[in-house]
Amino acid sequence: MLKAVKVRLYPTSEQQVALAKSFGCARWYWNYALNACIQHYEQTGQFLKISVYKAYLPALKKENPWLKEDCYSSVLQCVAINLNKAYNNFFAGRAKFPKVKSKHHRQSIQYPQNVKVVGQLLSIPKIGDVKAVFHRPIEGTLKTVTISKTPTDKYFASILCEVDSSDIESTGDKKIGIDLGIKDFAIVHDGEQVTKYCNPKYLKRHEKNLARKQKKFARKTKGSHSRNKYKKLVAKVYEKVSNSRQDFLHKLSRKLVNESQVIVVENLHIKGMVGNRKLAKSISDVGWGMFVNFLDYKLKTKQGQLVEIGKFFPSSKTCSSCNHVLDKLTLDVREWDCPKCGTHHDRDANAALNIRNEGIRILESHGGGNPVIADRGCVRPPACKSKRQRSMKSEAHTDRR
Repeated sequence: MLKAVKVRLYPTSEQQVALAKSFGCARWYWNYALNACIQHYEQTGQFLKISVYKAYLPALKKENPWLKEDCYSSVLQCVAINLNKAYNNFFAGRAKFPKVKSKHHRQSIQYPQNVKVVGQLLSIPKIGDVKAVFHRPIEGTLKTVTISKTPTDKYFASILCEVDSSDIESTGDKKIGIDLGIKDFAIVHDGEQVTKYCNPKYLKRHEKNLARKQKKFARKTKGSHSRNKYKKLVAKVYEKVSNSRQDFLHKLSRKLVNESQVIVVENLHIKGMVGNRKLAKSISDVGWGMFVNFLDYKLKTKQGQLVEIGKFFPSSKTCSSCNHVLDKLTLDVREWDCPKCGTHHDRDANAALNIRNEGIRILESHGGGNPVIADRGCVRPPACKSKRQRSMKSEAHTDRR
């Protein structure tokens, strides 16, 4: 089983310069290979294979000696692999077309080998021994290490290790259903009682502070020292919001996973829901997708199961007592009475119970296995793609047939 640990790095000024050079080399080669792929397709109508732009590296290093001097060779090999993966994700509908990388955003490089943990130091090729803060022991066989720099000039290392999963103890045996919302972030039903967790709304808490700093930032002259200063201040506010949200989601997901063996959630069409201009900001801030991902990987570490029911399942409109389905139920109705059996329902608690029951039914119909219920197809509208991207994708499907 693969497990990643993210640690904070404190490089010296010389090591920061060396990292900046490595970031620049990786970014330059990504943009060069991406441009070569686009030009090759426009000229020939064929797709450039990974082996072709990997073969460009020896000649590029002769033309540009700094590629060899400033950057570890395996880092550039990983850039080619990641670009090929980005193209595959685009053709499979899992991501947008690969973008040109900029030096003004988050920077990262990947080391597939020869990185070692030496005490409280991380030994990195061509960088040296970098001071690190290990908040937990690094166990298992070290696979890859990704070094990243945030817009607030903080350095991190994500260490991927392969660990033995046979020693993991399973805790909790509940089967719970979760209805995700905006007013209440999660409504959890275990079959007997319901628990509601409020939505912290971290972005809303910082909106005034963010607006004030963005206003000052917008008034600064481009390229000035003052503008760069306020750019970092704005980035720090966003970073604080992101860290607070992740902390809440990690703690809640860990609590639920420790108590449960099976967790059932809805496969929400989040990209479609964001199209509602009145709820778009609140839906983006709440972090439903991140929360489900946290539940998924944490359940896997204890051999638990995450079941996703279909996005069109009428969880709110179905009576959990007699299974009667209402014809219509608007968002402003938070409580309702079943016209068939007369049971009084709290909208969210009823939905959570229906989600739980549907997940158990699906699980039993698959013999207790871990079925892939979620439909993770492409939800991007065709209009969001350029003519070139649409032609490339259609050509790819034609070639594969």
